[in-house]
Amino acid sequence: MDSRTASLRGRLSRWLALQTMLGLGLVCAAVYVVIAVTLSQRQDETLVQKQAAVEHLLSEGRGAHDLAGVRHLLKDFLAGHDELSLRLVNGDGQLIFETSGRQPRLSDSKRKVFDIRLPPDAGGSAHAVLVLDKRTDEALLDRLAWTLALAALAGALAVSAGGFLLVRLGLAPLHKLVEQTRQVTATDLERRLDGSGQANELQPLIGQFNALLDRIGAAYRQMEAFNADVAHELNTPLATLISSCELALRKPRSTEELCEAMGSNLEDLHRLASIVGDMLFLSNADRGVPARRAWTPSLGALAVEVLEFHEAALLDAGLKAEVLGDAAAEVDARLLRRALSNLLGNATRYASTSSAVLVHIESHSPGEVSIAVHNAGPTIEDEHLPKLFDRFYRADPSRTHADRNHGLGLAIVAAIARMHGGRAFAESAAGVTRIGLVFPRGDGPNRTA
Repeated sequence: MDSRTASLRGRLSRWLALQTMLGLGLVCAAVYVVIAVTLSQRQDETLVQKQAAVEHLLSEGRGAHDLAGVRHLLKDFLAGHDELSLRLVNGDGQLIFETSGRQPRLSDSKRKVFDIRLPPDAGGSAHAVLVLDKRTDEALLDRLAWTLALAALAGALAVSAGGFLLVRLGLAPLHKLVEQTRQVTATDLERRLDGSGQANELQPLIGQFNALLDRIGAAYRQMEAFNADVAHELNTPLATLISSCELALRKPRSTEELCEAMGSNLEDLHRLASIVGDMLFLSNADRGVPARRAWTPSLGALAVEVLEFHEAALLDAGLKAEVLGDAAAEVDARLLRRALSNLLGNATRYASTSSAVLVHIESHSPGEVSIAVHNAGPTIEDEHLPKLFDRFYRADPSRTHADRNHGLGLAIVAAIARMHGGRAFAESAAGVTRIGLVFPRGDGPNRTA
């Protein structure tokens, strides 16, 4: 498609020209119709007036007592009225008077037929036909039609040319915005569109575009941080594996020494596989893969199963754990176990010794269910709470427990919440941290997803 044909300027100019031509055409047509109707009414009035004048003239007589006098009187009356002609026929059908000259066609004339009284010597009465020639008025209407048509066309062209210039001037701010957007590059994401001097109609577009640039900039910075974190998380075990292999190959080793080196390397490989697996899971969640939900009659029983799995880690940390509350909901039990396991692992790492880790399960009025893990420990500052679910984010800058936790656990919790159509949340105050997820309860046990 031609760019000019598809341009906004071209479409606006064409529509303006069409609207102008249509408007002027309607005005000219209205003028023509009014004048034509006025001329037709004037012709009818002329015939009526001339009929009355002829009747009045012959009724008075004015010295016309015979047929010759009537003819002379009528010729004097019609002198100078070339558009009128009169024909008189007596009762016997004889022609007693007719104006000279060629009679117009029926389509070019209007006629008035009436009976008229004559002097007794002229026959007493006659049948009269008064004819009005319309050709002069028709010629005038033809000239008027051509004049109006040419005026409408010339006016439409003039208005269209002016409209084209006005449209061009009106779209100039939009072209400036286009130039501004061309200057936004991946290396200059801080640049924003300047809305000063722009039309009010463009302000929402500028605001939305700048907001989009803000989101893109934040996502780009997050991606850069993510790449750096991935490199850091993978670099440490890879460096350990490389140095371990190089050390093992420097000199002959016994079977026991090689088995020990391989065992240590296997731990690092498992850590690498865990990171890669978590990243693949998050990638699938970001692509919109939904949870395979099924009716689960007791989320409390599911939480107890996860607690039993973490029982040894909780005992080693000197912690107690308890499940409070219960609810039924449509969930993907496998994913929910994983989310709850990540929440318990996070609470175990940061809970104060000899404290209790509580799993709260609650039903809420709009058909939602929440599962939250409470632990006593250092209060997390408000500035960190919204970022806890970012990938590889740690509120602890010293990266404590980095050998066991690679910073994807809470990001996976948030992803599982989204896969269930819900959301994750984090609260921390007065030495108690509460992290969990909220999701729809579902429609009941008769429906599976």
